[in-house]
Amino acid sequence: MIPFSPPRIDDKIIAEVTAALKSGWITTGPRTKDFEKKLTAYCGNQSTLCLNSATAGLEIMLRWFGVGEGDEVILPAYTYSATANVVIHCGAKPVFVDVNADDFNINVSNIEKAITPNTKVIMPVDFAGFPCDYDEINALVVKHKSTFKANSKNQELLGRIMVLSDSAHSFGADYKGKKCGSLADVSVFSFHAVKNLTTAEGGAVALNFPAPFDNTELYNYLCMYTLHGQNKDALAKTQKGNWKYDIVEAGYKCNMTDMSAAIGLVELERYDNDTQLKRKHIFDAYQAAFINDNRFQVPVYHTDSKTGCYHLYPLRIKGITEQQRDAIMKEIFDCDVSVNVHFIPVPAMTFYKNLGYDLKNYPVTYDNFSREISLPVFYNLTDEQTQTVISAVIKSVDKVLN
Repeated sequence: MIPFSPPRIDDKIIAEVTAALKSGWITTGPRTKDFEKKLTAYCGNQSTLCLNSATAGLEIMLRWFGVGEGDEVILPAYTYSATANVVIHCGAKPVFVDVNADDFNINVSNIEKAITPNTKVIMPVDFAGFPCDYDEINALVVKHKSTFKANSKNQELLGRIMVLSDSAHSFGADYKGKKCGSLADVSVFSFHAVKNLTTAEGGAVALNFPAPFDNTELYNYLCMYTLHGQNKDALAKTQKGNWKYDIVEAGYKCNMTDMSAAIGLVELERYDNDTQLKRKHIFDAYQAAFINDNRFQVPVYHTDSKTGCYHLYPLRIKGITEQQRDAIMKEIFDCDVSVNVHFIPVPAMTFYKNLGYDLKNYPVTYDNFSREISLPVFYNLTDEQTQTVISAVIKSVDKVLN
């Protein structure tokens, strides 16, 4: 069976993790701090905080901004549940909007229609690693400054809707010559096991707020806030005579460990010149196989202004039903090829249906979902296996549709 997206665990990863183990320091420490600095240099943002997940990063930033009951957060209906769940955790209302028909990303016109005086945050999602329309989104929050109602100190300082990018998929993607991570007020990456760059579990908050915010000062605050509200981390407490600490806020516990950062440091060093070249090679092979077959709608992963990071290859089959898509997937699995669907839209989930959301209100989202199959993309996928995937897809489509 060809797997869908196994992580790349090789001798370099094992050696670095072993070195971390032998160092005697395995929780947040020098490797995590080094990883944060290198992520900041790579993305071109102001400061970066590593955490144990992207989900934690999204929620922490909502809470820092003072998002709560009565507030609204605009996000795409086509996303993973984590994007919406963190809004619920904060007591706010997720306001889902429909997406683009071509690239799956949030539709800017639909964002503007959804803005109200209660809107505190826009959360664009870079689906499959392809950047959203950030210039247009950033222009929207400036355009609607006059109707923004601040309910917290940080909201007053920003003076407008915050753009919190769910960049879980898009580490390394480019938008008009800039990296994701430097395109919004704050961007949150995922380093989960299936991501292009993994730390096994993990994520990062890329801070890029304008003045009067001091992003270094904010980083220091968030270090405290994500470690129980404790004013010294474990490494600082080991310094001679520095054992006393204080709890200055009822914080959370979601820091990254040096074990995870050890993996991330290896992954980052070889990301552009190795990992991404291989993933692009696989994408290009799929594109060449399907682009001239009018049964298929190939994904957008490169334009004049955007280059995705080759995270997911979301192939769509034209004119089929959801049931036919499911049947095609079964046939592909029977060919010993693992495929997936990204995503079951959040309004289709039981919890959200019980809140009154209805997928019928997001027709483009449903159309994309009902015809989408994600194909395997991972570093160790061979050319022969790639051709096996292509053959399995074509054979399965032929069998179901003919």
